[in-house]
Amino acid sequence: MDIAALLKLFIYLISASLLYPVMLLLVVLTVWMLIYTGGFFAEWLERVRLDRCNPEELPGIIVKPDNRRVFPRRVEDYLAKLRTMFAEDRKSSEIEIENILQEKTLNLRKSLEKVGMVIRIGPGLGLIGTLIPMGTGLAALGQGDMTKLSSDLVIAFTTTVVGLMLGMVAFFFFTIKKRWVDEDVKNLELATDLLADHGFTETETVT
Repeated sequence: MDIAALLKLFIYLISASLLYPVMLLLVVLTVWMLIYTGGFFAEWLERVRLDRCNPEELPGIIVKPDNRRVFPRRVEDYLAKLRTMFAEDRKSSEIEIENILQEKTLNLRKSLEKVGMVIRIGPGLGLIGTLIPMGTGLAALGQGDMTKLSSDLVIAFTTTVVGLMLGMVAFFFFTIKKRWVDEDVKNLELATDLLADHGFTETETVT
């Protein structure tokens, strides 16, 4: 056996061995996306129930909270942490406050990473799951094995559909979540500036 034939066989074996792992990954991503969908709609319901207010009202609500709930839970938790910190120690350094803000912002950005990766990984796996059985299907066609060809085409088309659907759904979720994260980061920065300037001496009630 010459080198060229050996290399072709080696590449073929690698390609063929990837089909079932790719199909398994597509199944895992589909299950994960279903779970993620539940969390997405839970957050959407939380935000729908928030009280609406004009942008010019936000500084006053942050400094002197009223009975309205205009921020999601993760922003409210951050505000409560800042108020507690200022109530316990007015000498909190600017660097310490900035570090807390940056850490919170980083965690919010990280929440987008997984769904962002699915946007690329889903269609990529779908393409791999298409090309591998297409190769074996063409080989079966050359041998006149139409049953093998039909089976491989079914796998090829279904993996394509699943991969593209994962990418589309992930892109939809990513777009909406990014807007939510940007809004929360803006409110975190505004709250940090306002509370740092006022330097609370007592904990205020948050509803």
